[in-house]
Amino acid sequence: MNTINPASCTLVLVDYQQRLMPALHEGDAALARGVWLADVAHTLRLHVVGTEQNPQGLGPNVDAIRSRCAVTLGKQHFDGCADGLIDALRTDGHAPADVVVAGCETHVCLMQTVLGLLRHGQRCWVVADACASRRAADRELALQRLRGAGAVLVSSEMVAFEWLRSSAHPHFKDLLPLLKRGPAA
Repeated sequence: MNTINPASCTLVLVDYQQRLMPALHEGDAALARGVWLADVAHTLRLHVVGTEQNPQGLGPNVDAIRSRCAVTLGKQHFDGCADGLIDALRTDGHAPADVVVAGCETHVCLMQTVLGLLRHGQRCWVVADACASRRAADRELALQRLRGAGAVLVSSEMVAFEWLRSSAHPHFKDLLPLLKRGPAA
């Protein structure tokens, strides 16, 4: 598992919910990076799936995330796989080999969802700079645990350039404005 395969990759954006975001440590930055990554994925025509934890109680994802997702899965389990995420990942009858995941809260829904994806045989890439929790220490512990479980920790820019592979990519010029701006700090 040394590189992300863009030909068999889906981006999953976990629980960037309106009511949750203000309570998160550096939540605005994580949200901005999640949106940036979704914009890169759209330009490259990659499948983008969102999840919402108990949307009746916590409300929907912020509009900037929800509008960029082809599918948004409402869920009650912290692990999105328990509520149908594997089926939502399918675009051609098969689940992708690689799943890039970003979202909130890192130590609860994001972590349990990634652990579920790993149990289902997906290779998982966790976008650390696009993840947030209420407490920074919880985020860091979750990232350590995910690394130990077999997920690969990456940054937003690492994913974007790995999806592209080369400046000869047919969509490289389309992405130049986003790449020059970079993910929000």
